[in-house]
Amino acid sequence: MIEHTSSIVHDEKLGLDGGQGLPVLSVAEISSLLKRTVEDTFGQVRVQGEISGFKRAASGHLYFTLKDETAVIDAVCWRGTAAGLGVSPEDGLEVVVTGRLTIYPARSKYQIVVDAMEVAGEGALLKLLEERRRKLAAEGLFDLDSKQELPFLPEVIGVVTSETGAVFRDILHRLSDRFPRRVLLWPVTVQGDAAPGEIAAAIEGFNALDGKGKKDLPRPDILIVARGGGSLEDLMAFNEEIVVRAAAASTIPLISAVGHETDTTLIDFASDARAPTPTAAAEMAVPVRADLVAQVEDDGARLLNSVTRLVDDGRRHLDAMARGLPDLGRLIGDFSQRLDDWTERLINAVRFGLDGRRAELARLAAEIPNPQQQLEHAKGQLKREVRALEAAGRTIVTERRRNLKQASALLESFSYQRVLERGFALVTGGEQMAIDSVHKLSPGMGVSMRFHDGEAGATVNGNAPTEKKGGPHKKKKPKDSGDDPQGTLL
Repeated sequence: MIEHTSSIVHDEKLGLDGGQGLPVLSVAEISSLLKRTVEDTFGQVRVQGEISGFKRAASGHLYFTLKDETAVIDAVCWRGTAAGLGVSPEDGLEVVVTGRLTIYPARSKYQIVVDAMEVAGEGALLKLLEERRRKLAAEGLFDLDSKQELPFLPEVIGVVTSETGAVFRDILHRLSDRFPRRVLLWPVTVQGDAAPGEIAAAIEGFNALDGKGKKDLPRPDILIVARGGGSLEDLMAFNEEIVVRAAAASTIPLISAVGHETDTTLIDFASDARAPTPTAAAEMAVPVRADLVAQVEDDGARLLNSVTRLVDDGRRHLDAMARGLPDLGRLIGDFSQRLDDWTERLINAVRFGLDGRRAELARLAAEIPNPQQQLEHAKGQLKREVRALEAAGRTIVTERRRNLKQASALLESFSYQRVLERGFALVTGGEQMAIDSVHKLSPGMGVSMRFHDGEAGATVNGNAPTEKKGGPHKKKKPKDSGDDPQGTLL
């Protein structure tokens, strides 16, 4: 359906004279004329149709088509407008859009530029909510295991609702009747495009309080998100994902009280408890003080009666047991006499025991030898052992000295000094290395000769040494014999 005000496009606007002398227009000129004509004619229209081919571009612009049974029209929603839409577009959603018709010259296509969007009909809106509920449930936002238990008696109650409506006054009045508590209000709008963001921000703001800041901003022990009744469209703010996710993520137990008892919103599934009305939410948040006082008084009276009855029963039981006990004076007299008897016997036993131990000690003392005699005997024994040890030591030293002299004489006989005394000399080269072969000598080489009584230097003269006839010689290579079929391996 398209609502607009029709107008007539005159030939004069196109510059046509109906004759043979038609002006020649460029493609850009004719596209510009058509664009201006369409925009002037359809400056503001409302179109109902089903969204198809929805796409969100990287720039943030939205592109889709609106269709019905017989026709389709392209639609575009610019990024600045898309951010303020109250509906999340998706394929298959029946909507009513408000905007203006225009032409996209690059493709010679007409389209509608969307300025506003709303869901067409309650049935389509319910379908949208059901699909959104299934999506969020699949993510686990509605799991019962994640629900928190409500505190029995909260000190501070946080309320997220409008400050101008009757909802907040009803909550305060009900709390005052049942059990007055401190209440913090986070005022928000509960209807319109801005409502979802404000409600989610209020829930997150209450959760962000740490209770350590200003004294007038303590952290609430429980939250109530409330709104009065209204149509399904009026309650849509509490069906938005941003609100549902904020409620599910709240670490403070949260009660949702949106609409009347028959109204259901998605925040009800994500909250820890649902109240049919805001007043019922206040009743769920706190108990009745008068009932608690009466219960405490009743419990106190019952406890006092129980203690009194217990004491009386114990006293009667004690009296009954006391009657069954024997005469304590008689028992004490018997035990006192027995104690005196045992005391006398113990004294005698101790006296006799000490006498016996004393006699035994004297006997053992007489048997102990004189310590002075034992010392003299040990001293004599020690002197004999010392003399024997000294004699053995002298014998061992003498034997070791004799063996040492023999080894020294043998070592001296093998010394090269004895060889030098027989007329030999030790020839050394650089770094005092001994020269043991004539092949290590070369003409002009300086050597040192050590005799038994000193050293003398010398210089080598003559030619390089030659090998003796009997010395080593090279092995002759065998002649190659052409007659040997095996050849040679060397």
